[in-house]
Amino acid sequence: MKRVLGIILGGGAGTRLYPLTKLRAKPAVPLAGKYRLIDIPISNCVNSDINKIYVLTQFNSASLNRHITRAYNFSGLTEGFVEVLAAQQTPSDSTSWFQGTADAVRKYLWLFEEWSIDQYLILSGDHLYRMDYRDFVKRHRETGADITLSVVPIDEKRASDFGLMKIDQTGRVIDFSEKPKGDALKQMAVDTTILGLSPEQAQATPYIASMGIYVFNKDVMHRLLHENPQRTDFGKEIIPACAKDLNVQAYLFNGYWEDIGTIEAFYDANLALTRQPHPPFSFYDEKAPIYTRTRFLPPSKLLDSHVTESIIAEGCIIKECRIDHSVVGVRSRIEANCIIEDALLMGSDFYEPFAERQSGLQRGGIPLGIGSDTTIRRAIVDKNARIGRHVQIINKDRVEEAEREDQGFYIRNGIVVVMKNATIPDHTTI
Repeated sequence: MKRVLGIILGGGAGTRLYPLTKLRAKPAVPLAGKYRLIDIPISNCVNSDINKIYVLTQFNSASLNRHITRAYNFSGLTEGFVEVLAAQQTPSDSTSWFQGTADAVRKYLWLFEEWSIDQYLILSGDHLYRMDYRDFVKRHRETGADITLSVVPIDEKRASDFGLMKIDQTGRVIDFSEKPKGDALKQMAVDTTILGLSPEQAQATPYIASMGIYVFNKDVMHRLLHENPQRTDFGKEIIPACAKDLNVQAYLFNGYWEDIGTIEAFYDANLALTRQPHPPFSFYDEKAPIYTRTRFLPPSKLLDSHVTESIIAEGCIIKECRIDHSVVGVRSRIEANCIIEDALLMGSDFYEPFAERQSGLQRGGIPLGIGSDTTIRRAIVDKNARIGRHVQIINKDRVEEAEREDQGFYIRNGIVVVMKNATIPDHTTI
């Protein structure tokens, strides 16, 4: 695996995850109380013995860069590194923004060429899964493929959100269509028993979807990107155009995988982690741990509280409240008589000193955290939010979509999203 270079695509502006992406890049969005999305592909790389990793991004990359610098510091005795590459202008290319996934890689080929490698492993920065890339690369090499795509069987409801393909008996991709709809979608339906599924499973999932995870041979990548400068995206242009001429193979991934690029998918994936006894994804695998920044926080303190089916990160102070089916992030402070249900609280980046909290309260201010007698239900509360006392965040009018940025919150798919650093006054009802 020393001959493989990992490239993680940080994505665009992350508009589907807004407002969580207002002040941060999409891969830097917090996950499961203490991690960030970028920790998933990086940890998978490290656990697969791939230790040369670049992260390509162009929006709000400051916090992402800070997190990676603090979390992934390889020994000076190895060539290992994790480095953020933001969009930039060069003498040969005055257009700074990446125009697509392939264009992002193309603009840094001059840097990637410096490494003596055989394959590029292209990954996405907003998926939740655990994968041993060694098996993926091994299959790529054994089949003599030019390109290998990691694929999953998928149902018709979600199929139009992904690149779909048809394969022959050898696993070679013979047709590829990016996010087809209508009749074009129907034409991409296949008998997925070819992937080893049972007839019942194949009937439920009649499409083969690309996970957006690719292995390219180095020479193939360079030729495709240099010869086709007008093609800017792997899924939409590069792969469909070369499926007939090159050996493009499909690799079946049969583990848990979730694309969490939308607010609803992100919310559901986080709360699914609280499911008992077997959540769909587990952070408790000692053989393939998920790494993140070391914070050296104290243990969480729970004072006479009732907690069911929830995840509580370290460094929290929780007083006399009820928490059910929720994820509570680092340094969260929840005052007495609060009810937290079906909620994702991201916590805080810092502690507010006691004297500062008291003086703020005396001046009518709202301290960091969740004030007393507050109810939060089916909501996401971003970092460093100040929620007052007797607040009701319950979407009482069952609103599906709303933009109240001036008031510190959005509603997406019926989920209230309190913005980072927002202040919600006492006695507010949302």
